[in-house]
Amino acid sequence: MNDRIAITIDDHIAEVMLNRPGKLNALDLDTFRALDEAARSLAGEASVRAVVLHGAGDNFCAGLDLGVMQGVAGFDATALEPVAGSPANLFQRAAYAWRELPMPVICALQGVTFGGGFQIAMGADLRYAAPGTQFSIMESKWGLIPDMAISTTLRNIVPPDRIKELAWTARVFDATEALQLGVVTAISDEPLETARKMAARIRGRSPEAVRGIKRLVNEAWQTSEQEALALEARLQLVLLGTENQVEAVRANLEKREPGFVDRPSD
Repeated sequence: MNDRIAITIDDHIAEVMLNRPGKLNALDLDTFRALDEAARSLAGEASVRAVVLHGAGDNFCAGLDLGVMQGVAGFDATALEPVAGSPANLFQRAAYAWRELPMPVICALQGVTFGGGFQIAMGADLRYAAPGTQFSIMESKWGLIPDMAISTTLRNIVPPDRIKELAWTARVFDATEALQLGVVTAISDEPLETARKMAARIRGRSPEAVRGIKRLVNEAWQTSEQEALALEARLQLVLLGTENQVEAVRANLEKREPGFVDRPSD
């Protein structure tokens, strides 16, 4: 992995940091590759129960690096083909990979969250934003469409007409409007600390149950009612009577903190 992304893992929580503060954490090709590698490395970490995603410095991400935009005339179309093991291509993976991870991903936002940066944030499960955070779906400014998995991450959050309005105009909107739209979970004066506290709360729940909830919500909301009900039952059947499920019951009855074990996802 290159220096565009920094990863730390401590006490079952991974922190992934976009690490180009001098460039407002803008996305160049090395950053896209590093994000893909980071997600792949975390996917197999059974000990990681939650991920905190944030940017170095005062901003989350300013979107595409201008160097990428200048090279678009000679763009290799094969780069838009899905990468191994995912329905998403390399650029979509920067956002969609967080949705694919089995554990929750919590994003802390501040400064600018523009274009590709906005789409990366939308791939997270929860998003906490500082009051002064600025957002924009900015791709139309460069004659492009937003194509980093926004068609999957926003479909159940923002009504189609609002997405069209934001994407057509590329206008900048603030954290208050973002909260009204539902693209952030909450506004926080200290979004990174809020994300870390939420990760710590999640860490205290059975990891299989937490991962099951993520899978249930991500998949059932896209299926028929019959399929959704069957998925509920199937996921519950896998949990019933397991070591961690029994430990959750015992810890509650004995009024103590649970001691869960970490197992790889199926």
